Amino acid sequence: MAIIEITTLSHSGVEIFSTLTEAQLRNRLEPVKGIFIAESPKVISVALDAGYEPLALLCEQKHITGDAAPLIERCGDIPVYTGKRELLATLTGYTLTRGVLCAMRRPRLRSLEDICRTARRIVVVDGVVDTTNIGAIFRSAAALGIDAVLLTPTSCDPLNRRAVRVSMGSVFLVPWTWLEAPLSRLNELGFRTAAMALTDNSIPIDSPVLATEPKLAIIMGTEGDGLPHETIAEANYVVRIPMSHGVDSLNVAAAAAIACWQLRAPDTGN
Repeated sequence: MAIIEITTLSHSGVEIFSTLTEAQLRNRLEPVKGIFIAESPKVISVALDAGYEPLALLCEQKHITGDAAPLIERCGDIPVYTGKRELLATLTGYTLTRGVLCAMRRPRLRSLEDICRTARRIVVVDGVVDTTNIGAIFRSAAALGIDAVLLTPTSCDPLNRRAVRVSMGSVFLVPWTWLEAPLSRLNELGFRTAAMALTDNSIPIDSPVLATEPKLAIIMGTEGDGLPHETIAEANYVVRIPMSHGVDSLNVAAAAAIACWQLRAPDTGN
């Protein structure tokens, strides 16, 4: 452990917290070198518990022997940058972090086949770009027994800083990967697909037939336009959440929470 006092955010090594964009941190060209930022002691602890590799910590001086102390002990021989609150508060969003940030190595993504091998219920996120919604979907998925989350390449990165924060670290608890194959690939892997959409031929979310499916993929669409017509046409089921008072839809995060609960895998008694 090396405690490094800084008086400027231009200090070498601090750029991962202060100046690098989300795209630069993600490093699409060399994913194995990608980094993400986890914020707050609780979220960082969840990431460490899940086996994520810490690279550097940044915290206020008072947290060295306070909230950050257990994390510093767990993280071992990594640089710990520290400075006065007045300096660190100039970082965008710093006041929301409870004073501790950790740069962590992005994990090597698992394959679609590996993710789906033992899963019974998965959520497919199709084109959802709002970081708050992504974080909320992961939190619901983790809490309500979803086995994995798949995201289309047009969706927001789950390890985006805000998505991680909103999820309260749930992105570290649910296996996930990018779905770059056609939707029909899920059928080949043994899943029936349920597109969440309001159409003339949709069935209610509490339809008994859905509970009988041994492997079900729940497909959630974008915040504004919903799922593409071709995705709906290709799905085995089109499923609606019944609405009242003329309301035509829910926010995707709220809809995902309902779908995760209602369409959860039946208890086998094991």
